[in-house]
Amino acid sequence: MAKRILVILGHPGDHSFCASLAHHYREAAQQAGHEVRLLALGELQFDPVLRQGYQREQVLESDLLAAQAMITWAEHLTWVFPIWWGGVPALLKGFLDRVLLPGFAFRYRANSAFPEKLLAGRTADLLVTMDTPPWYYRWVYAMPGLHQMRRTTLAFCGIVAKKTLTFGPILGSSDAARETWLARARDLARH
Repeated sequence: MAKRILVILGHPGDHSFCASLAHHYREAAQQAGHEVRLLALGELQFDPVLRQGYQREQVLESDLLAAQAMITWAEHLTWVFPIWWGGVPALLKGFLDRVLLPGFAFRYRANSAFPEKLLAGRTADLLVTMDTPPWYYRWVYAMPGLHQMRRTTLAFCGIVAKKTLTFGPILGSSDAARETWLARARDLARH
């Protein structure tokens, strides 16, 4: 069954391995009959700093309004990003802070500590690169960046994370390893 898929590239560089993963995923998903859009955060014009927190409204730039419309349109979100310093890059974090706002992504309810999840009904996959071996990131560091995205960001808004693929270490990886990783991303997109 065809889906509306939004691929969100959270790496600021357009010549990164993350960019290659995003493009390969998008092409394979399109070939499988899905309607796919790509949102490259490095191409957007916006202030990534939520200046007043939630104390005062910060007007959304046109690129962020368009991003919210794309998220609303999508049934499935594929997030492609690197792990830097154990977490998501500043650009991606700033995007999340500015876009996943109360009234769009969640709404607090009277007399409840738990919000209404306004993006419920959507699913997500994560394609994540790192220079740390993925097994080390999992067992020694306990995957803080992945927990942040899956549990405290996406699940908080009602988005169900389905599959997470980790690729690494990127630093010093061979062409053969990278082609294997790209093939894994294409396989995920087809299913």
